Amino acid sequence: MGFPKIGFRICETRHCPLFSYGDLLQISGIAICMENNGEHSFINTTVVHSPPHRGNCKILNGDLTKIIIEYERADQIPDCMISCSGCTGSIRLEHFRPQRAETEHDGTTNQIGSMLHLLSEFSFFRNIDQNNLNSVIKYFSLREYKRNEIILRKGDPGGFFYIVVSGQVEILNEAGISISSLKQGEVFGEMSLICEENVGATVQVGDDCQLLYIGHKHFKAILQKYPNLQMYFTRLLAKRLTDSNKIRSDDYASGMIGKLEEIPPEALFQTLNLNHKTGILTITQLQKGTARFSLRQGALIKASYAGIKGESAFYEVLREKSGRFKFTPGLPPEDFDVPEIGYFMKLLMEGLQRIDERPTPKLP
Repeated sequence: MGFPKIGFRICETRHCPLFSYGDLLQISGIAICMENNGEHSFINTTVVHSPPHRGNCKILNGDLTKIIIEYERADQIPDCMISCSGCTGSIRLEHFRPQRAETEHDGTTNQIGSMLHLLSEFSFFRNIDQNNLNSVIKYFSLREYKRNEIILRKGDPGGFFYIVVSGQVEILNEAGISISSLKQGEVFGEMSLICEENVGATVQVGDDCQLLYIGHKHFKAILQKYPNLQMYFTRLLAKRLTDSNKIRSDDYASGMIGKLEEIPPEALFQTLNLNHKTGILTITQLQKGTARFSLRQGALIKASYAGIKGESAFYEVLREKSGRFKFTPGLPPEDFDVPEIGYFMKLLMEGLQRIDERPTPKLP
């Protein structure tokens, strides 16, 4: 029984050591029904295709294979929770129908080809003879990434070299603070391939982006064939070391302390948002205790106050008139890819509207 290629998108993770929110998985293969004395059994040649920056989990592969056996049609597969039987992690998978591989591959190839004039202006490709540009570009693949998606994690094995075609990515330090932004034409991932070491920094999508990527084997072959690229990467490394030393000198100099009497909550949050701050805001001496908020690049990702969490906690703190606050730069690694509570300006406007709508207490 043939089974069409189907896809799953990870829409929730709980302590999963391998996969992250937003990762896409595709399943292809054949499930063959065998009959013996009236009993049916299946022989499966199922293959699970993980994202290029992830590994493979045999436990998850087995769980997905069971789903393929259970349902005869891809459009009958519901949303489901896969709990890894070999560890404490779990993920929620949202089923969707991807395009056929042939169409997807042809479309990607044509799309890259249509970008040839643009790509030829990138500093990486300028170090390759124009007559050979087509033969080099054919080894690259193109993929779209969404805002806040993690592309590389510090400590992971290096496997791919990336070029930013559109959008923006952020290089994060160990505290989750952006130390550098990479835009169109800029590259990353090369040092782990050249030095054959693990990834040195976490890379996260700032704005939705398109990236070209190429595997270790083809990257090394291109590097050996075009000596100009070796000088290009040497200059790039020197520049990054200089920039890194400058950033390191004032990495933690952006902390803030103060009183709500001097800067009201709405102005405080707006300041952190407009300056794209990453860290933890703690507000004490409030009417109901202590409030704690986590921000990533100015976006609110966690909020808690008086036993409530999320946007309700944010709305409640906006009503406070006095208290002391402290902003500490940096986030724990597990918060690097936590989804935003909501679009910040929409949250702020909703909170201020709620304050305006609350009746004014009558004087005795």
